[in-house]
Amino acid sequence: MRLLLIADTHLPKRAKALPDEVWDAVAAADVVFHAGDWVDLASLEELEARSARLVGVFGNNDGPELRARLPEVARVELGGVRFAMIHETGAAEGREARCDRWFPETDVLVFGHSHIPWDSVTPGGLRLLNPGSPTDRRRQPHCTYMTAEVVDGRLGAVELHRLPRRKAS
Repeated sequence: MRLLLIADTHLPKRAKALPDEVWDAVAAADVVFHAGDWVDLASLEELEARSARLVGVFGNNDGPELRARLPEVARVELGGVRFAMIHETGAAEGREARCDRWFPETDVLVFGHSHIPWDSVTPGGLRLLNPGSPTDRRRQPHCTYMTAEVVDGRLGAVELHRLPRRKAS
């Protein structure tokens, strides 16, 4: 099963649209995860229309329309792997211990908010994944997203993709 992980798209404030490479990844994915900060309802609706399956949560920059359609925490089991997703997990310091406490019955936690890619495993064995942002790199060298696979009841390959820098208009 092929997964696409994105977060913090901030459309249309940080970019007018998702990059074509991300739309290609949407088309190739069996499941798309969006870890919040969509900003506009049109982004949710377009991603819903173009995804085989979409799992999303709202973020701190998402208004009432998005909060009415999306949960704060999403949980889904895919191919025997228990996923949870939330927008914000707090400061990097102490994140692993916090997430172990918050998500004890979870194999993989997808999160966003910082725009900083993250891939670690907690002492309790929880895999933490933040795909960064495909549209707003902030202080990171690149805009990013992740792809992953579920194979034989476990999380397989996870890959961080760096997008080329956009030319200034």
